[in-house]
Amino acid sequence: MSNLCYNIQVMKNIHPQYHRVTVTCSCGATFETGSTLEEIHVDVCSQCHPFFTGEMKFVDTMGRIEKFQLKRKQAKSSTKKKKKKDNQPVNQRPKTLKEMLQATKLN
Repeated sequence: MSNLCYNIQVMKNIHPQYHRVTVTCSCGATFETGSTLEEIHVDVCSQCHPFFTGEMKFVDTMGRIEKFQLKRKQAKSSTKKKKKKDNQPVNQRPKTLKEMLQATKLN
C-alpha cells in the first residue's frame, strides 16, 4: 500500500510563481514578504494602525464616514408621518367582538 503513495504524479506548470516582494503602505512604510503578486500596496500597516501606535484616528476608505453623516442628517431633516390616534377615549372603546358588532349594527 505504501507503494501507491510514491507513484502519484504531480501536475507540472500549474502553480503560480512565488516572488519576493516589497509591500508599500499609504503612510510610506515598506517591508518585504513573499507573494504570488509582483507588488502590493496597502492602506494600513503595523506602523500606522491605531492598535499598534496607540493613537486614535479615523481610517476612512471611500468616504464611509461622510456617507453615514449625510444619511443621518437627511433622516433628521425628514419628518415621519405619525399615526393618528383614535379620538375615542379608552373607556368607550368596545372590549369584545360582540360589542364591536353591536356598535356597527347601530351605525
